[in-house]
Amino acid sequence: MMIYPVLPLILGAIAAAFFRGTMRTVLMLLFVVLGAWYLFQLEPGQDLAYSFLGYALLPVKVDALSLIFAKLFHLAAFIALVYSIHVKDTVQQVAGLAYAASAVGAVLAGDLLTLFVYWELLALTSVFLIWARKTDRSFQSGIRYLIIQVSSGVLLLAGLLMLLKTRGSLLFTEIGLGHSGLEGVAAWCIFIAFGIKCAFPFFHNWLTDAYPEATPTGTIFLTAFTTKVAVYALARGYPGTELLVFIGAAMACFPIFYAVIENDLRRVLAYSMINQIGFMVVGVGIGTAVAINGAVAHAFNDVIFKGLLMMSMGAVLHMTGRINGSDLGGLYKSMPVTTVLCIVGAASISAFPLFSGFVSKSMIMTAAIENGYDWVWLLLLFASAGVFHHAGIKIPYFAFFAHDSGIRTREPPLNMLVAMTIAATLCILIGSFPNVLYQMLPYETGYWPFDVTHVLTQLQLLFFSALAFVWLNLKGLYPPELRSTNIDVEWFYRKLAPAFVHRAVSGISLIYQRVYLQLVDKLTAGVKSLYSPDRPTGYFARLWPTETMVFWVAVLLSCYLLLYYL
Repeated sequence: MMIYPVLPLILGAIAAAFFRGTMRTVLMLLFVVLGAWYLFQLEPGQDLAYSFLGYALLPVKVDALSLIFAKLFHLAAFIALVYSIHVKDTVQQVAGLAYAASAVGAVLAGDLLTLFVYWELLALTSVFLIWARKTDRSFQSGIRYLIIQVSSGVLLLAGLLMLLKTRGSLLFTEIGLGHSGLEGVAAWCIFIAFGIKCAFPFFHNWLTDAYPEATPTGTIFLTAFTTKVAVYALARGYPGTELLVFIGAAMACFPIFYAVIENDLRRVLAYSMINQIGFMVVGVGIGTAVAINGAVAHAFNDVIFKGLLMMSMGAVLHMTGRINGSDLGGLYKSMPVTTVLCIVGAASISAFPLFSGFVSKSMIMTAAIENGYDWVWLLLLFASAGVFHHAGIKIPYFAFFAHDSGIRTREPPLNMLVAMTIAATLCILIGSFPNVLYQMLPYETGYWPFDVTHVLTQLQLLFFSALAFVWLNLKGLYPPELRSTNIDVEWFYRKLAPAFVHRAVSGISLIYQRVYLQLVDKLTAGVKSLYSPDRPTGYFARLWPTETMVFWVAVLLSCYLLLYYL
């Protein structure tokens, strides 16, 4: 008998709600390990199916694509739980595991209805990790996050209902955009729903708005799940959709400029996350076996090295209470271990050879050049250099080196260091022995990243990027860390739209008041002109002859008879 794979994580969330202290920690970790162990026992094709209202549903679809994401989410949940052991907030513990369970449920969903349920649960469970920081900014940010995430779910629901009408099936198979009529509308609705969660350009600000406002531990959960579920959904529903190549290239490039000028280092990493997702979206758009493998492998690595960088910045925030680059610097003196672990994460995201980013990013770039997307390859090369600047150099440099801020603290709690060490070890292990990861990928391609041309190209790119950073910094041309508000797309709905609505409402109110007052004045004057008993000129104040009154009575009676017979 098959056990529902999400069940261990749900039981872990329940345990987090009812137990305290060491027992709670042990139970939460135990259920995550049990869930991961069970996934390793499953084989592709061991699906769970049943019928609902005459429609075939597939709550669990086990194949190579869903399995690797489900295993990844268990690994991420384990690391995040270790990182958050010192946290005594029950809400965060419950929300974190429920969020992980929703992510696993979503990637194992073989039908769109099950996917929709977990799609919305992702939003409802994760928002508590933002609100848990208990600041006005986090509350407002959480509200905006929830509205956008639920809107994505509404689009998904509309799309699946239209797809049900045209196809007569709810099974989550390849959808594509090459349809017409109602099926085409459905495909676009679902595509946009996935795109919102994936942080497509113009839909991306929920990520840079919400993630930096969450608690240090909450951000680790947030970094791992929502966007990766969206990448999985695109890989399942829209592989080989060329539009994704263009969207992914834009995602890989535009966040670089914001990340370079951003002062909040966790927001820098949020922009960096969009940049990395751009690589994955390009891979899904190309759609070949190597490209899809590259997208999945990079999603796997991104969860680990981006989580490591977020954990190191979370440790800085936890120990100093500050996260702006302008307020930090010189922390390597009091946090040397955290500094080294952060540098490992920076080397991984920058795709240094023998670090994890190198073995996955190279697959996507190889697929781009092999399939004739030369200019996309150039854009990805530019994006790689940008990543090295803002995440590989800027994050460790401004947090731990640069000018000495005078802050003296100590290393974070042991559990935070252990979690970061696990992630750093995985970064080096996967980067040095990529077959550990490759054997879990959906396709067998025989790809090997360590050829001379590729290694030399990457080393040259990193060397000249570092040289450019040093030169710009020495010449004072590198954007300084300043306390500032950077304008992004969110300006449209946080500033322009409210200002427009305010002006529109004020205008309508003004017009209403003027029209209303003028109308009241006119009516009052009219009534007074009709009935002014104190004046001899008033209409009803006049003396009327009897014949006139008889005439009007006759008119009224005629009207009455007419209405009666009608």
